[in-house]
Amino acid sequence: MSAEATNPATPGPVAPPAPQALTPSVAPTAARRKSRPRIDLRRLGRVALLGPAVRGRLPDAISHVADAHRAHHPDADLEPLRRAYVLAESSHRGQTRKSGEPYITHPLAVTLILAELGAETTTLTASLLHDTVEDTDVTLEQVREQFGEEVRYLVDGVTKLEKVDYGAAAEPETFRKMLVATGSDVRVMSIKLADRLHNMRTLGVMRPEKQERIAKVTRDVLIPLAERLGVQALKTELEDLVFAILHPEEYEHTRELIAGNAAREADPLAEVAEEMRGVLRESDIQAEVLIRPRHFVSVHRVARKRGRLRGADFGRLLVLVGEDADCYGVLGELHTCMTPVVSEFKDFIAVPKFNLYQSLHTAVARPDGQVVEVLIRTHQMHKVAEAGVVALGNPYAPGADDPADGERADPTRPGWLSRLLDWQQAAPDPDTFWSTLREDLAQDREITVFRPDGGTLGLPEGATCVDAAYAQYGEDAHACIGARVNGRLATLSTVLKDGDTVQLLMGQDPASEPSREWLDHAHTPAARIAIQRWLATHPGDDADTGEPSGTRPGRQEAAAPARPTGAPAESAAPAGPADTAPAPRPRGADVLADLPGASVRLARCCTPVPPDEITGFAVRGGVVTVHRAECAAVAPMKSRGRAEIGVRWGDTAECRVTLVAESFGRPHLLADLTEAIALEGAEIVSATVEPPSQQRVRHTYTLQLPDAARLPGLMRAMRDVPGVYDVGRAQH
Repeated sequence: MSAEATNPATPGPVAPPAPQALTPSVAPTAARRKSRPRIDLRRLGRVALLGPAVRGRLPDAISHVADAHRAHHPDADLEPLRRAYVLAESSHRGQTRKSGEPYITHPLAVTLILAELGAETTTLTASLLHDTVEDTDVTLEQVREQFGEEVRYLVDGVTKLEKVDYGAAAEPETFRKMLVATGSDVRVMSIKLADRLHNMRTLGVMRPEKQERIAKVTRDVLIPLAERLGVQALKTELEDLVFAILHPEEYEHTRELIAGNAAREADPLAEVAEEMRGVLRESDIQAEVLIRPRHFVSVHRVARKRGRLRGADFGRLLVLVGEDADCYGVLGELHTCMTPVVSEFKDFIAVPKFNLYQSLHTAVARPDGQVVEVLIRTHQMHKVAEAGVVALGNPYAPGADDPADGERADPTRPGWLSRLLDWQQAAPDPDTFWSTLREDLAQDREITVFRPDGGTLGLPEGATCVDAAYAQYGEDAHACIGARVNGRLATLSTVLKDGDTVQLLMGQDPASEPSREWLDHAHTPAARIAIQRWLATHPGDDADTGEPSGTRPGRQEAAAPARPTGAPAESAAPAGPADTAPAPRPRGADVLADLPGASVRLARCCTPVPPDEITGFAVRGGVVTVHRAECAAVAPMKSRGRAEIGVRWGDTAECRVTLVAESFGRPHLLADLTEAIALEGAEIVSATVEPPSQQRVRHTYTLQLPDAARLPGLMRAMRDVPGVYDVGRAQH
């Protein structure tokens, strides 16, 4: 319950030495210069004690909220805010925080945070009332009657969150319930994040051990959630407040670094900013160039990465323009007129980040070697970058398409939150959900990979093809049999890099199933939970034998249907790596040799068939062996002085050929291949299936065809079998 927090003006052990450096992340940099100083909540408390204002007149206590709200929404109706304040003030009257402040100062401060981020009126109304149902006699029904269903829903969601003991918020089942309570409307989580920010600002009266406990939960759960929801303004200030509590010595050292840089006369960022303004003026591009100081945690990270900091390391330049196209215009001018650091370029406009963030990132180098990072975005992109889901407004528009069962689907909900809700439903137990969620929250870098259709998948750094499959297909990815990465075949364990193109190869057999070894290569919660869920419901189906699922000989043999007509018995199950069984006398195609009386034999190393270009060599016993002209054995035979004999095809079309098929392992693959061969009229003379390696299986078939002209069609039919990715002529 937030009533435990103290007044921000009360000195405490964690009060930042330079509060102005901690607070700017509440509002965009562009507006920061013109923003008001932080509101004095003591004064608001005294105003609140005077009671409600004259009916119809806006109370003085919420004038700052109204001003901030109107800055983002000039035409907003302030009447709901007035009525919400009147109800909240009268309900909380007599309640105080630990500092002795009237309790109404807390919902006022939370609402002001959200108003400065651009939240719409409904969210602000619910924010003013967010503690009334829990801490006063106000009921949800009263809220619904006075403010409507939308406000009631938000207040109810925040009330459920208040019932979560944040000392136990890291416990699996508790956090899972919290997520269910908030997931259907991100505005609930937005109010909660603002609530936590105000409480973190006012922790000074708490005991040190309690400060540390709250800071750790904020660090482990709420800061990553703010990052995923794109609310960077809240995230950065929460990071700095947690940094001051958990690492006071490093915080103090970072504060000294920032203070020392501020005392310098020369400011490289200001010099580059002025040069940049001149470049853009000459190019007739309307743009605003701002210096964006790094917050404490960001400076600390840069210091750990680079060692000694220089002036340009304490901030970045932000260029704001009106249209998307202007972003690329600015980029072109900067790269033309200044010295770009090409390796620092990233385009998050064409490929937005998972939390809705859009911007162009680049860097330019000064003559003294200092590198200045530059962010280029539109004003709207900047608003979303700072406020994330808070800036998206009311996602609901009542209409005929509303679900009849009362389920709510937030169209502005970032994909990450949608996936999160799916995970908690699919996880076999709370511990599995919590462990996978913690792993995902710990990932602070994301890569983008492309699908063949031009779509994109956002994955954490280190993700594999297994993760891509479950990100794209959900539980249907159980049928994935392989992948192509940048056009080349790859195993499912292949680690993907930013910008890769991934084509997932899906099997058509409904019996396809994941392998237990996939867990070793799955890094995303979606993949791990789906695989674990399948294994939990099929405990005997995938014993850990060390071989890929679907390629163990015993299972293959049991799954194979009756042998197709024309397929030999040995084709129904894999043979050893070498097939030593005697083959019947070959019935090869008719070949004529320019050596009278010589018998002709087709070479087994390349099994030529009409209309291959062929050549012959005389060997012992008056025999001429016939090879394909491109056979690898031809050159060595010529170098050893073998007599080359002219040969040509006769009239007989029947031939024998050896084909090699490369495939991914899956149930019934061998049966499907032999059936395809039989349907093309070919007879299997021998078949060899090598032991699988990394889910790849190599099949070698020696086939008798009634007509060599059927060979291309046969090879196409074999390639069309699901799981087969290549078929070629044997080359020994």
